[in-house]
Amino acid sequence: MATLTIKNMPEKLRQRLRQSAARHRRSVNAEAISCLEKALGGNRLDPEEFLAQARSLRARMPRIFLTDRHLRAAKNQGRP
Repeated sequence: MATLTIKNMPEKLRQRLRQSAARHRRSVNAEAISCLEKALGGNRLDPEEFLAQARSLRARMPRIFLTDRHLRAAKNQGRP
């Protein structure tokens, strides 16, 4: 695994990175990697792969057809 050193990082940016790492309960290093992956699209799914996964999931699910009437009744259930 490679190592990256960041020189001349502005203090405010370093503080924001530390705060973000604390919020996400990660180390500063793990937070920096996460930020880079998001910025560079490291977690992008191939659209065809995504559609294949969605179709596979849909095929395994029982067919349930809901109408607006069903949805309204569910939302209003228990409301005064």
